[in-house]
Amino acid sequence: MVLKKIIKKDSYIYFFLKRMKMKLIDIRFNYMDLEEKKKYIGKLYKKHIGKEIDWDAPKSYTEKIQCEKLYGSLEYKILLADKYRVRNWVESRIGKEYLIEILGVWKNVDEIDFSKLPNKFVLKTNCASGDAIVITNKGKLKNSEIAKYRKKLNYYLNCKYGIDTGEFQYSNMKPLIIAEKFIGFGEEDLPDYKFLCFEGVPYYCWVDVGRHHNHKRNVYDMNWELQNWNQERYGNTEYEIPKPANFEKMIEIATKLSNGFKHVRVDLYNVKGKIYFGEMTFTNGSGFEPIIPDEADLMLGAMWKL
Repeated sequence: MVLKKIIKKDSYIYFFLKRMKMKLIDIRFNYMDLEEKKKYIGKLYKKHIGKEIDWDAPKSYTEKIQCEKLYGSLEYKILLADKYRVRNWVESRIGKEYLIEILGVWKNVDEIDFSKLPNKFVLKTNCASGDAIVITNKGKLKNSEIAKYRKKLNYYLNCKYGIDTGEFQYSNMKPLIIAEKFIGFGEEDLPDYKFLCFEGVPYYCWVDVGRHHNHKRNVYDMNWELQNWNQERYGNTEYEIPKPANFEKMIEIATKLSNGFKHVRVDLYNVKGKIYFGEMTFTNGSGFEPIIPDEADLMLGAMWKL
């Protein structure tokens, strides 16, 4: 704990130690049998959710995510959770017009030429979460900031993301760096519409706002009625989020993308009526973010037929 307080989160030492931790866990997993992996994931689940997993008869949503990690097919998850390689699949299902424009793709941070990128853009990897770097004014970037961003991206390229949570789809991807066109509104965080789909049917849409400043989340059903449950402890916004005018079109897209899957979360953006694909998530929050209250965890779990 003392070490965590001393080492800054954007320091070389911080990223080095985190990467070493991931590599050690990766080596451990290679030698674990199924029962050992269940024990490892079960310990993490108990730490985050506060309960034991019933591996024989899982009932809650967060429990079933742990089962998906160990028993779900990796092949399709590796492709569809990959933020770059999923694009061809998405285009084949709903069309190219829903894809955010790609400005560049690189295998290592040294290949990125910031001078060739526009004033506003987004940098991220294809194989991690929480790694997005939003640039809204490249002209104000200092060399020290660019060096920090390269360091962050380099960490995510090499850290075997998902190993420590058992989300093996991420650690089995071929890592890349992506630059995407900026689609937001100035300095504001872009609302993120996340559709929870079961058996190819969207049932709930939660909207994340202020993810980089004051993270709040509202959960709506398909009639845009605010629900009395949430994931994690973000809490609702102090204001009503308006239903998008083309919400039915968003439902149609989420339906097409989720077709054929027992469960998947389909993330979309809606920028002044223009809909964009975000990502596909098969192990939502790694199952370590509690669904509050418990009754909602069980309700969602009952919808997921393993």
